[in-house]
Amino acid sequence: MTDEDDDAPSTLHPPLAGTRRVRLDIAYDGTDFNGWGRQPNLRTVQGEIEQALASILRRYGPPPTLVVAGRTDAGVHATGQVAHLDLTDAQAGSLLRPDRGRNRGGERDAGTALARRLNGILSQRGDIVISRGSLAPEGFDARFGALWRRYSYRLADQTAVRNPLHRVNTTWHHSRLDGEAMDAAAASLCGLHDFAAYCKPRDGATTIRTLQSFTWERDVDGVLTARLQADAFCHSMVRALVGACVSVGAGKLAPGDPVALREAAERTNAFMVMPARGLTLTQVGYPDDLRLAARAAETRQRRGPAHRAASPNESVEPARIANAPGVS
Repeated sequence: MTDEDDDAPSTLHPPLAGTRRVRLDIAYDGTDFNGWGRQPNLRTVQGEIEQALASILRRYGPPPTLVVAGRTDAGVHATGQVAHLDLTDAQAGSLLRPDRGRNRGGERDAGTALARRLNGILSQRGDIVISRGSLAPEGFDARFGALWRRYSYRLADQTAVRNPLHRVNTTWHHSRLDGEAMDAAAASLCGLHDFAAYCKPRDGATTIRTLQSFTWERDVDGVLTARLQADAFCHSMVRALVGACVSVGAGKLAPGDPVALREAAERTNAFMVMPARGLTLTQVGYPDDLRLAARAAETRQRRGPAHRAASPNESVEPARIANAPGVS
């Protein structure tokens, strides 16, 4: 499992005939989960949601499974996770039936009704919330249709106010850090590159990524927050990039070292991969509805073992993405 894993087997997920695809927007506190992905005898985010789905739809055939935009590791949080699932006509219809209070909200959209029903079950523990459920547009694929993923990382150094209410989503660091040096190091890492030095290797998976933006900012309480956006992140990439910048801020690495390590393209122990608790998946962006299917097919092809470095012209300008119509 990883804090950001987009290198699972490259399989598109077209909806089956006679089904309706639903998009779920999901938030969760990852503290007590063994990551996103379903695992036997372990509590995971996917496992909890799919168990709730099985309960809600138990009379209407095999329950649907979830396809997610980015698999998160144990302890990693999300405020903007996205997943999809496919409902049969019978399952969708059951959510909208008014008898016996099944559709107490009076929804006419199976996605909205499903989100309400899921939250009714998940609220018993309270660490998963379905922020929104909606019928997905044609061609939508939560994983392969994504243009970018955004993460944030909260870090309280020696000078920051340490609020115990934020202990589950903030990493505490024992020394004073140079935030400006960290921000400069982060900016130098952006672009289309092979990030093998910052990724745990996986057989047949590429480590070539476009890091579209990476910044550090200190808030009024002195807490340092990193914000990263990329087309996709490979195994442990976010926490490794954060760790390299922390080493620069602590004076353990020179400002140019993170780029030199990246260019060496070999896994290194020159910095620490940061703990999971400070990391949150905040948003996933998608193209407008007319380009969804094409984007999913293109991404699948680029994520295959034969993937090679694209030209710099293929990188995506973050400002254009953030302002593009239909991006969520």
